Amino acid sequence: MQPAESHRPFVEVAGENSVAVIGAGPAGLTAAYELQKRGNGLRPIVLEASGDVGGIARTETYKGFRFDIGGHRFFTKVKEVESLWHEAGGKDFVLRPRMSRIYYRGKYYDYPLKIFNALSNMGPVEAAQIMLSYMKWRISPYPEEENFEQWVTNRFGRRLFDHFFKSYTEKVWGIPCTEIRADWAAQRIKNLSLTKAVLNALTGANDTTSLIEEFEYPRLGPGQMWERFRDAVRANGGEVRMKSAVTKVFRAGDRVTEVEVADYSAGEKRVYRVSADWFINSMAIKDLIHAFDPPPPSDVVRAADRLKYRDFLIVTLILDHPDPFPDNWIYIHAPEVQVGRIQNFRSWSPDMVPDAGKASIGMEYFCHEGDGLWTSSDVDLIAKASRELEYLGLAKISNVVDGAVIRQPKAYPVYDGEYREALDIVQRWIMTLKNFQTIGRNGMHRYNNQDHSMLTAMLAARNIAGESHDLWNVNVERSYHEDFTVEEKSAAARVRVEREKRRVEAA
Repeated sequence: MQPAESHRPFVEVAGENSVAVIGAGPAGLTAAYELQKRGNGLRPIVLEASGDVGGIARTETYKGFRFDIGGHRFFTKVKEVESLWHEAGGKDFVLRPRMSRIYYRGKYYDYPLKIFNALSNMGPVEAAQIMLSYMKWRISPYPEEENFEQWVTNRFGRRLFDHFFKSYTEKVWGIPCTEIRADWAAQRIKNLSLTKAVLNALTGANDTTSLIEEFEYPRLGPGQMWERFRDAVRANGGEVRMKSAVTKVFRAGDRVTEVEVADYSAGEKRVYRVSADWFINSMAIKDLIHAFDPPPPSDVVRAADRLKYRDFLIVTLILDHPDPFPDNWIYIHAPEVQVGRIQNFRSWSPDMVPDAGKASIGMEYFCHEGDGLWTSSDVDLIAKASRELEYLGLAKISNVVDGAVIRQPKAYPVYDGEYREALDIVQRWIMTLKNFQTIGRNGMHRYNNQDHSMLTAMLAARNIAGESHDLWNVNVERSYHEDFTVEEKSAAARVRVEREKRRVEAA
């Protein structure tokens, strides 16, 4: 009988100082780019399952129309991330105005809040009731903030929660607000309160990250940025292999030895393995755990299976006339329609739309893979999106001349009641691996922006270059508030220690 080892796929030994990077989204490409900047002869090999770079931050094209998967503003106060964007984007990285509104009960509300617009829409009686509700909950808040509803109600009052948070949030996540953990709210909207929103509306001042008035954006969409990163990695001697899906991650004890790759780049499946010195992962952590061979302990596998995701699809409608609204996007709080957000791609960048006489409108739907929305035909989805666009008064069905549908699995890690305990178990096991790190939104099951994903990637690369960073404690929000760069954090800590030492000595 022939030994099984004879059927083992070809093993490519990547060589000394090689780093296998799983995924060519913002995290994976940033890790590869940073590895090369660190020097030390580190050579990245990026393995991407799809035919496009950028992951959920890629740019799709249809008959010359370009569209973003979900809307990606390029804004950060992490200076090192901003520098990388400018370094790669060059003159095609342009400043764009932000305009967005909320559609609720048949009216459009400016977002960020504009006081006269809000009062005009609500009326003085409703505005007074919102303020009374706010004061009531400030005086007698929930004693514990375990879920999203409690967190928001304590800061905005019940009435405003019911009006402007509940319907949209439940549309996005597909679960009640009471089942969404408070730490998701703390991460996404931690620096916003009703008092600050009203002051911003009155004064025009605004330092809340989620409400910035302008942002930078690649001229041809976010995918252009990640194409630049891909090209730079290749130009500096690294590799970015497309249609090369990592299907297994082999380990010996506490070290990863190689990954198995299903390569479809030549049009047919070819399986081989890559052996490297270090490994960086950005694939979904749930899929990662099931890819390990031998598998992790059973409690780790069970924990990974408890992690959930919200999926997403976008229906891009081509209209026979120019833009029906000026916003980058509109949040749709109306429960009468399923669309959650609507984008106008020309407002992101005029170069996204090739025909000045037409408009490209993105209708975003949040769903679960395999449900009725996800499995609907493209024809039915385009018809549905057209009906809802007309219902909202933005364009007529007769104005829609074409359309395309893109489905995006695992778009958002879900912060439900089980996720924190499950993720802690998975995280503790992964941290026992000596030459393996996991980064980015899905690689850490953390609903972060692309600058946060990039920061975890940069620190992972620096760990390989000899530094020591705990990726799981990276907190981009702190950087937003304190304007710290990575190096400045350690320097600032030393200054505080020296200052305290002098104070004690002086006393």
